[in-house]
Amino acid sequence: MSANTINAAKQASTLAAKKKEGGFHWSLALRYLALIVSLAIVLIPVYVLFVTSFKGSADADPSRTWFLPQVWDATNWGRAWNDLAPSILNSLMLVIPSSIISAILGSMNGFVLSKWRFPGANVVFTLILFGMFLPYQAVMIPLMKVIMSANIGFGIHTLILVHVVYGIPITTLIFRNYYETIPDELIEASRVDGAGMLRTYFSVVLPISIPSFVVVLIWQFTSAWNDFLFALFFGGNDNRVVTVALNNLAHGSIMADYGGSMAGALIASVPTLLVYIALGKYFVGGLMSGSVKG
Repeated sequence: MSANTINAAKQASTLAAKKKEGGFHWSLALRYLALIVSLAIVLIPVYVLFVTSFKGSADADPSRTWFLPQVWDATNWGRAWNDLAPSILNSLMLVIPSSIISAILGSMNGFVLSKWRFPGANVVFTLILFGMFLPYQAVMIPLMKVIMSANIGFGIHTLILVHVVYGIPITTLIFRNYYETIPDELIEASRVDGAGMLRTYFSVVLPISIPSFVVVLIWQFTSAWNDFLFALFFGGNDNRVVTVALNNLAHGSIMADYGGSMAGALIASVPTLLVYIALGKYFVGGLMSGSVKG
């Protein structure tokens, strides 16, 4: 092979590498562009909420939705906070215990159904999963009759019970999938050492369940915090949670107080936002940890 042929081959290889490198940069640029566009689309409602929350009643008009306030007025925030503060406390009294209790029950169910199996475990698991596909509206009347016949009453304690029961199917599914990835040899070793079911759960399984607990707590916290239908039916007039109070602040479907309702919506979203900021980096990892066995 001549020197000219070798040089031509080297030049062609260099050009191909440059083209490939250039293509990679274009691909990366398109990815960033897509991310920026997606972020802008997501933030558009946040922008509308934010600017409208500082508008007065005359300025908060649908024709001026995209415009900045003519006069920045923070009174909407003060009024929204005064109306929502007691309900935010009620919501915290609801979501914290209901999330923790449903997570613990789901963890125990998942452990028994995956590592301490019994005859008919698959049937029981299937029946539990049916609860995931029952919409709130389908169980509202039967649940109301059960609560009234049991003389439980209405209030935060009733909402805690309802959300714990309704959260057991999804929490059981998440924990069962996660525990399926735990080697059976680890459970057998604890049995050989004389540990029973509860000792194995508390000493071996529970300490390595943090990723799934993070996923379940975030899921249950968000679900209970954003619930409106259960809260409306079972919360009672003296124990309004934040979603019911926010609906009242917005005057139902009339939506006369645009600025106050927008400020209230932003205030009501802060707790869930803080939870995702604090635990969000563990959420995806914990959610995917049970998706692949090995």
